[in-house]
Amino acid sequence: QVQLVESGGGLVQAGGSLRLSCAASGRIFSINVMGWYRQAPGKQRELVATITGGGTTNYADSVKERFTISRDNPKNTMYLQMNSLRPEDTAVYYCNAHYRTALHNFRDYESWGQGTQVTVSS
Repeated sequence: QVQLVESGGGLVQAGGSLRLSCAASGRIFSINVMGWYRQAPGKQRELVATITGGGTTNYADSVKERFTISRDNPKNTMYLQMNSLRPEDTAVYYCNAHYRTALHNFRDYESWGQGTQVTVSS
């Protein structure tokens, strides 16, 4: 089992910035896709951004040009730099990872973090 721990959430005024981190630990051979998702009160969880092991990124239209996803593969850590934050960005942000546990085990496993609250005041 791989544990994902998010950090960096908090309260910020509209127009401000935050940087989220997600650290993965446990039985990891390799991590493929990592991603950030968010869930606002009364809404479904939605994709924010994903990044592959090779660095290919994908963003939700609502965060393009404002958020930047990145990762440090040797540290098994992923980041989300959030700029120009808006009240509608308020949500619990979750880290997600798809990984393998051994060289000869090709099964894809998935883990979620516990989430970190981001609140943007107007």
